[in-house]
Amino acid sequence: MGAATKAITDTSFEADVLKSGQPVLVDFWAEWCGPCKMIGPILEEIAGEMGGQVTIAKMNVDENPMTPSKYGIRGIPTMMLFKGGELKATKVGALPKAALQAWIKEQI
Repeated sequence: MGAATKAITDTSFEADVLKSGQPVLVDFWAEWCGPCKMIGPILEEIAGEMGGQVTIAKMNVDENPMTPSKYGIRGIPTMMLFKGGELKATKVGALPKAALQAWIKEQI
């Protein structure tokens, strides 16, 4: 977890994501997931570049099982974009930086 991304938990999810004043991209990941480790640095870069427009948050699914279960997450990495307290879009799997950035810009 880098300085630009924010670690969230089941207990902080509502305050950090649903009640956030700006769009939040939540990356659901796990320590053992290879593709998750691939997109980690990419999300860190995007968080640094788009910090004023979107918050990039990361939730470890092994440590926080309630939220992923609530949103029906079956595979990781899964990225969900929330805006105004609502789920706006979902992407599953690792993407190249340009594709991920374009997807985020489309949603916000």
